[in-house]
Amino acid sequence: MVTKTEESQLKNLEIQVDNGGGGAWEFLSLVRKLKVRRSDKVLKHGLSILNDPKQRSTLGSEEWTLYEQVAVAAMDCQSLDVAQDCTKALRKRFPESKRVGRLEAMLLEAKGSWDMAEKAYTSLLEDNPLDQIIHKRRVAMAKAQGNISGAIEWLNKYLEIFMADHDAWRELAEIYLSLQMYKQAAFCYEEVILAQPTVPLYHLAYADVLYTLGGLENLQTAKKYYASTIDLTGGKNTRALFGVCLCTSAIAQLTKGKNKEDKEGSQLHSLAAKALEKDYKQRAPDKLPQLTTALKSLTLSS
Repeated sequence: MVTKTEESQLKNLEIQVDNGGGGAWEFLSLVRKLKVRRSDKVLKHGLSILNDPKQRSTLGSEEWTLYEQVAVAAMDCQSLDVAQDCTKALRKRFPESKRVGRLEAMLLEAKGSWDMAEKAYTSLLEDNPLDQIIHKRRVAMAKAQGNISGAIEWLNKYLEIFMADHDAWRELAEIYLSLQMYKQAAFCYEEVILAQPTVPLYHLAYADVLYTLGGLENLQTAKKYYASTIDLTGGKNTRALFGVCLCTSAIAQLTKGKNKEDKEGSQLHSLAAKALEKDYKQRAPDKLPQLTTALKSLTLSS
């Protein structure tokens, strides 16, 4: 994750380079270090160095790192001729490199030569089954072709090997949500929360999925995760506050006539409703009557 200091440093360097103040190599190095995408700027400033023999000669072995960086940026920008020239230069310098082979496969993908790219990726994975980038490229390629079932298949295969990749679990959850496969999405969010338990966004997403699934057990768990979202955000998440009200109301309706009133649920509902009203009074007073009406409809049974 990029820190605010690093983000500020990158922005300052970018402005400096764009205004002709020098520091192009430092900018390109920082982009690589932070693993951020600035493809148009990388292409522009990277080419300016590669096309200048004097500048290029000062890089030493880092010249080839720059060729690779510019090749990937060129593919992002659909400057495929530039990408091909960079890849050819790398292949000439490293004729046996699997890393260059990966770039060549990515270039085939960028050209829309899906079958050839797939064959190239398959061959590379046979040599190195743990190449994360290639696994991820297969997922991206399936999505680019509109093959959602294929993307799910490749993501699941990837996660069998790299179970700790929370970004991949989140991506899979979002795909399942788009297909209304809520049980599968819920499982993915459980894995994400295990990996990053203090990120309120994941608690909220998990609670939303459980509330959508419905049923007493899911609603009770959803209420807990809405509550944890509120706790993690210092009580400032409007969606989570409203989620608590929705859950406590739904739970009360399901348990009507079966159990005694859930005092804890009633108290939580009351606290959430008051917090919502306070928030609306400050931020959107004109919408307060609508909120009040909505909250009145979420009555708890006794």
